[in-house]
Amino acid sequence: MKIKPLLSFALFFLFISPSIFGQTPPVSSNEPEVNLGGRLDKYIPDSIFLTDEHFQKINLKSLITKPTIISFVYYRCPGICSPLMDGMSEVMNKSDMVLGKDYQTFTISFSPSETIDLGLKKKINYLHEMKNPNAQEGWHFFCGDSANLARVTNALGFRYKKSGNDYIHAAGIIMVSPEGKITRYLYGTSFLPFELKMAVIEASKGQSGPTINKVLQYCYSYDPHGQQYVLNITTISGIIILFFALIFLFILGIRPLFKKKLPKTA
Repeated sequence: MKIKPLLSFALFFLFISPSIFGQTPPVSSNEPEVNLGGRLDKYIPDSIFLTDEHFQKINLKSLITKPTIISFVYYRCPGICSPLMDGMSEVMNKSDMVLGKDYQTFTISFSPSETIDLGLKKKINYLHEMKNPNAQEGWHFFCGDSANLARVTNALGFRYKKSGNDYIHAAGIIMVSPEGKITRYLYGTSFLPFELKMAVIEASKGQSGPTINKVLQYCYSYDPHGQQYVLNITTISGIIILFFALIFLFILGIRPLFKKKLPKTA
């Protein structure tokens, strides 16, 4: 068996695999439907007003007086929002940076139907997990109307999609400088203390930089019937099958070469 036909078949298999496993290649677009990023070095505008924990409408940029972590969630989220906030509380507990002094954290509900009452409940829950005595003044929760939420999500590069009564969205946090400049994106639901410290230090200096580990949780998709985020078995199974198929083709390709090299026995 020749190697070239095998390689051709393998390449063909790679191209058709998305359709075999029920996945279609993503459509190229400058603005993905669900995404987080693309606004490094941009500044938060002065026109964003959100409702704070005192039920007051306040200008978001006026609150940013020190390095600030901003995260987008919706408080009734059945999926990755809670793991994201768990990951934030965990890394803030482990970090030697002092919450409320060296930096602050803003969590914003991007659902216009949610009120600050839900945010206050979340805050109370997470304050019990925080070791830092300044957590009360360092971690703030917000909500807003549709117009202001559209402004803030667009300004920070957070794009999401409504799915029934819930949303499909990415998980991550955004670091902003005291001047309101977006300096870094950290992706996923868990973060390293060193990673957080470097992001805070860079933000304090107004320095921005790309995040090397850009892993959004695209392996999960929302199940509208089960009302929860579930592992996308089709995608994972397709990758595993493809991996073993390529190994099998590779073995078939090199087997004739080994046969030619083996010495003939009498």
